[in-house]
Amino acid sequence: MKTKTSADYQRDFRKRLRAKGLVKKEVWIVPEHAKRLSAVEKQLRISSDEKISDAELSLASDAKEIWTSNSLFSSLAKEALFSSEKATLEIIEGIAPSLYITLHEYGDLAVFLNVTGEQIIVESVLWPVADVIDKAGFNDAVLRTHKYFPLSTISLEQGVDGQDYYMMFGALSSYSLLANVIFELEVLASNVIQAAAAYAEFIHVPAEVEQ
Repeated sequence: MKTKTSADYQRDFRKRLRAKGLVKKEVWIVPEHAKRLSAVEKQLRISSDEKISDAELSLASDAKEIWTSNSLFSSLAKEALFSSEKATLEIIEGIAPSLYITLHEYGDLAVFLNVTGEQIIVESVLWPVADVIDKAGFNDAVLRTHKYFPLSTISLEQGVDGQDYYMMFGALSSYSLLANVIFELEVLASNVIQAAAAYAEFIHVPAEVEQ
């Protein structure tokens, strides 16, 4: 029996929607209305003789405000993680401001936080591609094992210096509770430390660092 792929699941999903008599319509909205649109879409999938719950009806009009980099900076600065100096927080201004976070309890681990529309990305550098001894073996190991690092994924990105880096990142909704954002930061930090140990055999470490 053929194993189903994500494309197969998507095709079956669309087929079920068409079987219900639904049609696809494309809309363009500003990012902060994404959650409201999702709730409205759910309502519009229900026929006139069905009843939608009060909670679903209220969601369309009561959607929470979306986080921005600036509003997150102001709110995070008041949290115990930062007010206790277990971590420090800076904002990097630009066309798309981002947050630079140093987690002192994790060896001054640097984490970047970016808000892009309805998604918050938190990420940290693992190591440059140039430091990987066996790239094919490492990539194979990552694809087979990264699921064991909860809420985090490993990616390959180009840095501002033109070098390629392996990154570890996590993503959550821009509507998330502040407590969930902090939890994501701490989980990512823990996973970076664990990944450094798990994949150590693939990484070239200079002699002066090993001593």
